[in-house]
Amino acid sequence: MLEHSASRVRAVADLGQQIWLDDLSRELLVSGQLAELIAHDGVQGLTSNPAIFHHAIQHDPAYQAALPLLRTAHAAPEARFEALVIPDVQRACDLFAPLYRDADGKAGFVSFEVSPRLAHDAAATVADAKRLWALIARPNAMIKIPATPTGIAALEEVIYAGINVNMTLIFSASQIQAVRAAHRRSLARRLQDKLSVQRIASVASVFISRIDVAVDALLPAADPLRGQAAMAAARIAYADWKKDNGFAVFAAFGATPQWLLWASTATKTAAERDVRYVEGLIGADTINTVPDATLAAFRDHGVAAAALGTEVQAERAVLAQLAHQGIDLETIGQQLLAAGLLQFEQAFSKLLALTE
Repeated sequence: MLEHSASRVRAVADLGQQIWLDDLSRELLVSGQLAELIAHDGVQGLTSNPAIFHHAIQHDPAYQAALPLLRTAHAAPEARFEALVIPDVQRACDLFAPLYRDADGKAGFVSFEVSPRLAHDAAATVADAKRLWALIARPNAMIKIPATPTGIAALEEVIYAGINVNMTLIFSASQIQAVRAAHRRSLARRLQDKLSVQRIASVASVFISRIDVAVDALLPAADPLRGQAAMAAARIAYADWKKDNGFAVFAAFGATPQWLLWASTATKTAAERDVRYVEGLIGADTINTVPDATLAAFRDHGVAAAALGTEVQAERAVLAQLAHQGIDLETIGQQLLAAGLLQFEQAFSKLLALTE
């Protein structure tokens, strides 16, 4: 159990940022750990992905014990997987339900991803999102969709259907812009069709540390730009988002803005401060989803202080210097998107194999 003292993690909420946990397992729920994180640290949401579930199913004895019966009840491995984990998604939603109600539908979400195998099929992605939304049957569920061009097309239809969406695997400014435009098109369609735009939430999950890993591999060992690309790009994205007044027309009808969510915020090398991607990206009206180890590290020694603003001249200078060295973040973003999709597809295949 956590010590009931002033929480460094909870202090982040006082600065207007939500901290979500990037993890889900039966043990997390049964042990009471998630309930404690909500009560003590003020954790305000949760994300999951195929890699997280692969690790959980492989290592959590509760899942292993449930598998023999599921193999008898369900012929398809994907059906077994969903029967195994959807109850845990629902239970997590229920734990966050009081927060969801108190926050008027602006916090307390639990993300679950459509099949990674559908990443290039818009119609199938839309159908799977609707199916999972109905299966989970919780208003604070959030369906994750990879931000491929196909996924972005699906986003418009899924939001139009009134379903909360987490657009994931975002690595570039062009993806952020495309996701934002699709979100607004869907809201405009709902208004045109005289449908409510209230309590439909969406986040744009921008991956951070993987960008630095890719960029740093192209820079000399002593280059001062190493480790700067990802947060510079994220801070620029935040500044541009804060200065954008295009959502005002939707807000007038009670719509919830699409929030920026910082993902992949665990550091990748021991030489880095282990909470740098949390401390460096604290800003109002954003979310940071963190794995267990990063959350524990921030609880122990993180510093909660506002780090995001609208003055980003230094950050633009960083990106200009990188471009001068021939480093194109858009190209790197496309490469990372392809790699991320492959990683999730492989993890999904491995976790399905665990149910066979």
